[in-house]
Amino acid sequence: MLAKKFPFETTLLPKIVYLSPPSEVRMADRWFETASDDHFWVRRRFNVFRRLAGELVPGARELAEIGCGNGLFQRQIEEVYGREVTGFDLNEFALRKNLSCLSTVCCYDIYQRDPALRARFDLIFLFDVLEHIADEDRFLPALLFHLAPGGKLVVNVPAGEWAYSAYDYAAGHLRRYSIRSLRDAAERNNLEFMEWSYWGLPLVPILVLRKFWLLGMHDRDKIISAGFDSRMSAINQLLGFVSRCERIPQTFLGTSLMAVLQIRRG
Repeated sequence: MLAKKFPFETTLLPKIVYLSPPSEVRMADRWFETASDDHFWVRRRFNVFRRLAGELVPGARELAEIGCGNGLFQRQIEEVYGREVTGFDLNEFALRKNLSCLSTVCCYDIYQRDPALRARFDLIFLFDVLEHIADEDRFLPALLFHLAPGGKLVVNVPAGEWAYSAYDYAAGHLRRYSIRSLRDAAERNNLEFMEWSYWGLPLVPILVLRKFWLLGMHDRDKIISAGFDSRMSAINQLLGFVSRCERIPQTFLGTSLMAVLQIRRG
């Protein structure tokens, strides 16, 4: 099956197709140990995606996720839409924990621009990756090499430049975004917005508390655990309920920002 999908030489380990050698990325491994498919934030992010851009999935021929990590979003697409999402990442630790069941998982450096993947995907997901990238203007053209003509890119990033904290630093975030800064990055790279929304408005007070709570902490793993772990099932459920208390799309404020982009026409 993999030979048909990727007709070039690969080296296989369980579940992983190696198109490039693994390498270090600006992403804390501890996050992949903490994040799970029942975490309130992971579920809310997917619900926001379904409201904002879910209708794009059935009509897309091939789907991909750049920076798929441990496959939480791939698994959600598989379960809800019954579709495969080819996942690309360079973090072997995360790839070995990938939860997808139907999808191909690849260790791949998009700067490689493999000819077999040129303009291959009608829908590409870039979820919570761009904030880790030092050079947006080198990264986005490499990503767009893989996007089919007329294809769509769905991006999610942390929002609120004011909210940058020890957690962001520990997680490998170089920045948080506003709609203006994300739009600037998109326009510099010949992309235009189709839809967008802030989300996580009810969680803003918690984000503020987290910023002050983590002051003085230095251990990276402890910061990730303290900043993302929802502790107990009851708290996770409560935060899940609270996080749903907003309408999507909304353009006021949020802890995250999601957008649907396409290559600028003309």
